[in-house]
Amino acid sequence: MPEEAHASRYRILCTEDDADTREVLRLLLELEGFVVICAEDSDEALHFAKSEKFDLILLDNWLPGMDGDRLCQELRQFDSTTPILFYSGAASAVDKARAMAAGAQGYIVKPAEPNVITAEIRRLLLLKEE
Repeated sequence: MPEEAHASRYRILCTEDDADTREVLRLLLELEGFVVICAEDSDEALHFAKSEKFDLILLDNWLPGMDGDRLCQELRQFDSTTPILFYSGAASAVDKARAMAAGAQGYIVKPAEPNVITAEIRRLLLLKEE
């Protein structure tokens, strides 16, 4: 991102079923200046993604409804450009490979330091703008 002050122009869809984790992510990202819309399951995430414009989608892998990999594939059916970043407790190399094969651009294993999450989000947003 060229300037920190412009973070607020970026909209992030945060999909996380755990209420505490969802709230921590929302607060972290809002403190960094992002506009954050949260979804607690795959159906809600699909609804938001189809009806609103986002600059990045943050996904958990274990969600009510369809899992993160399947949700990522569904999102890619109608949106091939918005960066998708997984933030998940699914920590194996196979989990990461499946997410990337489904269309994700990044994968962070929970728990991660806040600066790791925000740095990866900024990296993906910069790549999108190139």
